[in-house]
Amino acid sequence: MKSIDGLVPLALAMERPSRSELAGLWGLDPNCVFLNHGSFGATPTFIRKEQRNWQDLLEKEPVRFYEDLAMQFMEDSREALAVMLECDADDLALIENATTGVNTVIRSLRFEQGDEILVPDHAYQACRNTLDYVARRWGATVVTVNIPFPISGPEVVVERIMEAVTPRTVLAMIDTVTSPTGLLMPFEELTNRLEEAGVSVLLDAAHGIGMVPLSLDKMGASYTTSNCHKWLCAPKGSAFLHVRKDKQEGIHPLTISHGMTFPLGDTTRFRHEFDWTGTRDISAHCTLPATIAGMANIMEGGWAEIMAHNHNLAIKGRNILCEALGITAPCPEEMIACIATLVLPQDGADNGIPLHEPDPLHEILRDNYGIQIPVWSWPSPQGRYIRISAQLYNSEEEYHYLAHALKQELLN
Repeated sequence: MKSIDGLVPLALAMERPSRSELAGLWGLDPNCVFLNHGSFGATPTFIRKEQRNWQDLLEKEPVRFYEDLAMQFMEDSREALAVMLECDADDLALIENATTGVNTVIRSLRFEQGDEILVPDHAYQACRNTLDYVARRWGATVVTVNIPFPISGPEVVVERIMEAVTPRTVLAMIDTVTSPTGLLMPFEELTNRLEEAGVSVLLDAAHGIGMVPLSLDKMGASYTTSNCHKWLCAPKGSAFLHVRKDKQEGIHPLTISHGMTFPLGDTTRFRHEFDWTGTRDISAHCTLPATIAGMANIMEGGWAEIMAHNHNLAIKGRNILCEALGITAPCPEEMIACIATLVLPQDGADNGIPLHEPDPLHEILRDNYGIQIPVWSWPSPQGRYIRISAQLYNSEEEYHYLAHALKQELLN
């Protein structure tokens, strides 16, 4: 462990920072400076208790739960989501994660030889892998659109993506907020322009619900998927897929089950197929009404205030790091939501770490300072990145602590 002026280890000389006054709602390890809500989220204890109640209800009488009650519980959850997302509940499917949502859409669609699928080079790798896999099977082409980072503004994104559209473009996968670079994309304008041009949009909103406002019917994307376990703070295994009504006939769950042949009654085939894909634990989905309402009650202004608070804290955290490291913010504040990525200063050597391999700095920060934060190298745009998250349990003090640790490790 490095030292300050050769006297005492830095991690011992610096007291661990305090979290916010709201941190008691979460059960986070007190010895961990948790600045990585963006990867998997963190669920408050009152929501975890709610999930256990649902699991207990299931296990009291499993047959009655699944055969008589489950469909109504899932409908209640879709209705709660629909209010927040400003859409028709019948257009929502409850799934396990956004990667499943992307796979569900891409593997349902049919492509022709020479069809083009647009994707920015900031896309989440798991979803990019899905595009490549399906394109190879159909003979389609994945067209990667270079988006610079650092970037001057959202207009650059719009210009680059729209310039890449050709008569062969049939689908574009864009993000609400990019995972590696933390950019709030101009997704509403892009969706509008692409759909008007006849290009179906698959909106990867993994960082979406609970982070940025989403008005799905107004936006009009063909397909939207988002995790509820991240910025909504719901339990792991809860996400949704929204499919516009005119696109639902061609979209099927990855697991085909009884829903394919259930009598329709007063629902749709789309709803039936996604509601029943076999026996699964739906307790995470059942918590969604309580999660949405309970989180909204934490702050007087509800979800709008939560999103604004986290945005402002992410900006403050980014400014603290930029000042400490003597670096420039890589994008304007309007392109930041609740996560922010910085390009780490280089020492003149090639610090690039192969994709999927851990960066030694991540382990140093975790092991020597108790800081949990992602550090990685990304091939396009090439750079060594660190990404901070801002959630209600975080404090400015934690970013100052991170800044001191980074100065010690990178600049001394």
